[in-house]
Order: sequence, then C-alpha cells, then structure tokens
Amino acid sequence: MRRWRTIGVLLLCLALAGSIACNPFGGDKEEVTQQLVEVVRGNLIISVSGSGNIEVSKEANLAFDVGGRIDKIYVDDGNSVTEGDVLAKLETDALELALTQAQVVLIKQQVAVNTANVTLRTARHSLDEARDIYTWPEIEVAQSDVDNAKAFVDYVLSQDLPAATVAYARARLTATEAILDAMITTYDTEEVTIKKMEVELAEQSLALAQQTLRQYRQSLEQAQKNLNEATLTAPFDGVVASVYVDEGDVIPSPTMAPKVIIYLIDLTTMELNVEMDEIDIPGVKLEQRAIIEVDALPDVELEGEVASISLLSKETGGVVLYEVKIDFAAPEGSGLRVGMSAEADIVIKERNNVLLVPSRAITTDSEGNPMVKVMVNEQTEERRVVIGISDGLDTEIIDGLNEGEVVVVERRAK
Repeated sequence: MRRWRTIGVLLLCLALAGSIACNPFGGDKEEVTQQLVEVVRGNLIISVSGSGNIEVSKEANLAFDVGGRIDKIYVDDGNSVTEGDVLAKLETDALELALTQAQVVLIKQQVAVNTANVTLRTARHSLDEARDIYTWPEIEVAQSDVDNAKAFVDYVLSQDLPAATVAYARARLTATEAILDAMITTYDTEEVTIKKMEVELAEQSLALAQQTLRQYRQSLEQAQKNLNEATLTAPFDGVVASVYVDEGDVIPSPTMAPKVIIYLIDLTTMELNVEMDEIDIPGVKLEQRAIIEVDALPDVELEGEVASISLLSKETGGVVLYEVKIDFAAPEGSGLRVGMSAEADIVIKERNNVLLVPSRAITTDSEGNPMVKVMVNEQTEERRVVIGISDGLDTEIIDGLNEGEVVVVERRAK
C-alpha cells in the first residue's frame, strides 16, 4: 500500500473553452473538483485474489504394519516430535520368540547344507575310484600291444606269407584290441552306474537343502521385520494432531482392517487452497509470489508461492472457478491452525521504486496518447507521458514526469 501526498483540494468553478463548468444558479451543469497530487516513487503491485482455507502440506496417518496389543504410547495430542522418535509400541514377546525360532531353524538348515555338500563330494570321490580300475601306464602298455599287432599284420601281408600266418597275425590283433577296449570301457560297470546315481542323488539333496536355506533366511528376515514394525516412529519432524488408541487396545492385522494409530502433521510448512475466477486464472503462473491474510490473525504477515494450478474447473453459482494451491512457511508461534479462512493476493506484475500517479490523473489527447495536467507556476499545462502498468488506482510513469512534480486530478459530478 502507498499513501499519496495531497498538495491541496480545490473546489473551483471554471469557465473552460467557452463552456460553463459550474452554474451558480443551480442548472444541470457539472461541478469540477480538482486535487493536486505530487508525483512520488513507490511500489506497484498487480494481483488477483482468491480465498480458501489453510491446510497442512505434509501429514501422515501412522499405523502398525503388524497386529497385536498396544504396550506403550509415548505421545499425547499436541506433542512436538522429531523424525525417528518412538511414538508407540506393541507387545513383542511373541514376535521375539518367533525371531529366535527362525534363527535356530536357519542355523540347523545351514548344517544340513554343509552335510549335503560333504555327501556330494564323497559320492563324486567314490565314482572316480570306481572308474579308476586300471592305471594309465597299464592302458599305455595295452595300446602298445595293439600297435605292435597292427604292425605285424602289415608285415605279414607285405611278405606274401602263408594264409595260416596271416590268420594268426589278425587273431593276435583282435585279441590285443579286445584287451585295450576292456580296459578303457570297464568303468561302465554296474558299480559305476550305482555311483553315478549316488552322485545325482547327492546333487539333488544339496540343491534342496540350499533352497530350503533360502526360504528359512526369508522367514528370519520377515520375523525381524515384524519385530521392527511393532515400533511406531515419526517419519518427519511434526506435531501429533491426534492419538486414536489407548494402551492395551488390540490392533488387528492390517490385512484385515487397517487401523490408524496417530495422525502426524508438519505445521512449519502449510498450504492455502484458494478458488480463482476464470477471468483471473490465465495470469496465474507457478512460483508466483502470494501475499496471504488470515481472517482470524490480521496482524500475521505471510508470504508464499503458487505450487499448483488445477486443470479442471468447478462451477459455483454459475461462476467458473479453478483451485490454486499456495505453499508457505508458518512462523513459529503465529497461532495458525488448520482450517482457518484466509485470502491470498497472487502477484501477477510488480514494479518497485517507480514514479506513480493516480490513474484518474491520466487522460488522452486527440491522438489517443496518454497525458496528464501538470501544475507549473500555479498554471496547468498538458504533458504527454509514457505509462507502464496500472492496478486501476495508480499508474506507473515511465517517461514524461519527474519526482516531486504536481499533477491535477479532476473529478466531475452533476
């Protein structure tokens, strides 16, 4: 807001351009009231207004993720809490027992996995032993006998020896090949087959034991999670708005009937949801500054910014409205409460430390250019000016006037 410095108020009856401005005999003529106003510097704000109710922007309905009987409640309505503070606890005897049992079962299953691993390694070792009937040097000797027998057959055939000799050489080769083949394939006996089955069974047992171990580990993690969730903590700094339960109350499982335990709000950051007319909404943009006045707290000065603008409208009494959310910080000890009525002026345009004159002082010349009447040496002269923004009451002067000059504001009335 800005206060004009009025130089004087004159009620004058002037004869202007041959017309009568004031008729002392009571005719239906105009009376002209002139007010002299000094050109001053000030701040000019163009804003649009909306009203609504104050709400919290950060809130939480806190509930246990497990069922049970409430053992302790540590807060009351109106208490301030810090993030991580313990607010309430359930009885945990059964949950602690379940955790201990899960730990014991997991340890036993780890032993079972280790045992299955040893069994598998033993079975594989037995299979290797069953296959190793002949050592590698013995197989090399048999291979050498086969090579010699082949060489003898080739020699007999090359020398055109009698058929009996050829038959002998071939029979010898057949015998040595049979011995070598028996040595190489002899591990594929019934004993080896059984050993293979034992290895396969040990592998399956180990896999099953490892899978069971993973399941028991998940059970342990769930038991630990259930125990942790039996303690309700504050997720952020705030104020306890309401406690809905008492110590000793039984809370059902959240899968059956979720039960809110504590309603927590943050009073340091609040929001005002205002309804704006469709005529004003095009000028409203995100992050614009908003000046907030609370009906119940006229001395509290608040400033926020536009956080969101609804894309959908609603109609009330034939008027199309849009909801605009304004975020603001609540001063400590301000007395603000959720639900209070408030009005917000959203700043569309703003000029600081500019020359200002009353909008009524501005007229136009014959060419449509803005002009004002300036008092110079007790005489008025018309002067063209360049104007900026206006809020309807005051207008910014960009060029044409200087600070301290005096303009004439005329008001005509019959």
